[in-house]
Amino acid sequence: MAHLTEQDRARIVSLLAERRSLRQVAIELGKSPSTVAREILKRRVRSEETGRFVHYNPCAKRRKCDVGGLCRDCAKRRAKCSLCATRCWEVCKGFEEEVCPRLSRPPYVCNGCRDRNACGLAKMLYRSDTAQAAYRQTLVETRSGANITEGELESLRGFLVPRMKATRQSLHAIAVNNPAEMTVSEKTLYRYHALGVLRVGESAFPRKQRLRPRKAKPLPHLVDGKCRAGRTYDDYQAFVAANGDGAVVQMDTVEGVRGGKVLLTLHFVNCHLQLAFIRDRNTAASVAEVFAWLRDTLGDAFARLFPVVLTDNGAEFSDPGSLERDADGAATTRVFYCLAMASWQKAECERNHGEIRRVLPKGHPMDGLTQEDVNLVMSHVNSYPRRSIGDKTPFDLFEAIYGGGILGKLGISKIPPNEVTLRPQLLGDKCVVPQTTILEGLAQPIAGNKKP
Repeated sequence: MAHLTEQDRARIVSLLAERRSLRQVAIELGKSPSTVAREILKRRVRSEETGRFVHYNPCAKRRKCDVGGLCRDCAKRRAKCSLCATRCWEVCKGFEEEVCPRLSRPPYVCNGCRDRNACGLAKMLYRSDTAQAAYRQTLVETRSGANITEGELESLRGFLVPRMKATRQSLHAIAVNNPAEMTVSEKTLYRYHALGVLRVGESAFPRKQRLRPRKAKPLPHLVDGKCRAGRTYDDYQAFVAANGDGAVVQMDTVEGVRGGKVLLTLHFVNCHLQLAFIRDRNTAASVAEVFAWLRDTLGDAFARLFPVVLTDNGAEFSDPGSLERDADGAATTRVFYCLAMASWQKAECERNHGEIRRVLPKGHPMDGLTQEDVNLVMSHVNSYPRRSIGDKTPFDLFEAIYGGGILGKLGISKIPPNEVTLRPQLLGDKCVVPQTTILEGLAQPIAGNKKP
């Protein structure tokens, strides 16, 4: 079999952990070394993981930089930001990322590296599950669409379209009466029509026009099918490299039950604070309404808070024009998209959804919730201290960076440490969950009393 299998990818991970060379890995798999190298380079993923006593800091100047006081913790201790665990480098204008030179030579990943746990730089890892998912997605994308050249398609249109319009015969009848002219099967003809490549109007299918539409859930509607042009993840990385990795906001959707109300989440990477907004339907229009409300509420502060927004490829985010520009047409933010099947590219947002799910378990309907209920949940979530930011709360770090008063306008308030509750009981009767889920929740400590 020419393609690598899931077992092959798992074997690559284990051999890399044993510090085998790419040639040795290739011999074990019965593949060429270039095949293994291309697989690793194409499907390796970025990771910020570090050892237990090492904090992530990829700044190339961290060993000799004397900058301090960029966050409240540094200012209080009068310490240099290079020694701070609150990711001060994310808001430093002089930040330059250091990339490990070992990643430019085989095996191109940090699997098996002896210095992995003691390294505070960004890592590139090869993971079998992520690589297999990316491979499956590539298969789907390459097999979708019409497998036909433009010349062949024009010839097929030139034969079919005039006959269908003049005689009102079906595709089946034309295919049966003219087998010598058919370069594809009848099933493929109908598939090409469904894709819209034949450019035959529905008037050529009179019986289809008489049929009542099925009562099935419609497919997600892309407002702008070309919305990703100029907004890919590569474009995002180039933009950040040119303008500095400042306040990046990651955007996503949290569902309750299919077809019901959903949450729009906006996660500030530099301080781990997350906002959430209830929406009646998961549509592009509802996302645009949230952004319009944010512009009206925040005024000039909107552009400072949301210079860059990174999101996934959901249909609800397919109208970036309405998100990037205000009512007067002035650009106030930039929207970029992650790669398909690459949720790790906005891992901070995905990870913080786990805190929301402690109050709103997966599968719980959100139809009875109001924005005030959501604000209460997010006030508790953002008042919960995080080890990754030096046991500070996202609320405090946000105000240290952007100043006070902004979160009050957005309905988020500070909850006293010993009153923080991340359980369904926070919303009372509005969050009724199965008994097994409640018992699992009772087994967890209250967030304010949780030991580090």
